[in-house]
Amino acid sequence: MQLSIRHETLYRYSRPQAYSIQQMHLTPRAEPQQRVLSWKISTPGHCIAYSDAYSNLSHTLTLNEPHDAVRILVEGLVATTSLAGGRLQGKENLSPLIFTVPTRLTQPNAELADIAFRCLPAGARIGTAELLDLASHIYGAVSYQNGATSVFSTAGEAMRLAAGVCQDHAHIFLACCHARGIPARYVSGYVDPDSTGHAASHAWVDAWAEDGDYAGWVSIDITHNRLMTDAYCRLAIGRDYESAAPVRGMRHGGGEETMHVEALIVPV
Repeated sequence: MQLSIRHETLYRYSRPQAYSIQQMHLTPRAEPQQRVLSWKISTPGHCIAYSDAYSNLSHTLTLNEPHDAVRILVEGLVATTSLAGGRLQGKENLSPLIFTVPTRLTQPNAELADIAFRCLPAGARIGTAELLDLASHIYGAVSYQNGATSVFSTAGEAMRLAAGVCQDHAHIFLACCHARGIPARYVSGYVDPDSTGHAASHAWVDAWAEDGDYAGWVSIDITHNRLMTDAYCRLAIGRDYESAAPVRGMRHGGGEETMHVEALIVPV
């Protein structure tokens, strides 16, 4: 499949800002199941490319002159291929064990640990079927609801609310895996909305599966209770939202900030 992608992030400020810095994960990862055919990032200010600790192609954007808006636009075409059973292919330099350590957003509490041990029983080999059981439990327990949480909400908070968005579903899943010592990581990217009925900018997870014929990463979309398909484009991996968010940063100048995001993903 080929996905045509256009993603615009627009920040507006009620008063001029003296300084802004944004960390961006807005370039598709170099992975066997996806290939960038064309890609362009348009920003104001000074933009520097680098590879982060998780081998995500990243950019740092800085603006040192007065500004009352920041517009970040990415456009391109990505070719994707189907994955057998959601299984990722290719070798990685990082040990999966680094993705067993909880973060502030993915720290398991007693409720999440209980869910983990019911869906991922101790002493059993945890394969794709068990991981999908966990995803199905979260899908049924936590409804998709815009505005119920914020980017600062933890997995435990979202679980108590029984509501959230894709990043909350991912954080809850990661917390449960951490409770069992199973490697699992956050994925940010895009999905063809016609295949899901939700927003095109998305988050899901990779989890380590031990199946009879395979040991490695399986990519799971908890929000839609399914394995990743060729309708997805992967931008970044990390421990949680904070390490893999498409755009996040800080500013100096006071006043109010509004943000408008528009993502259009169309199969061609």
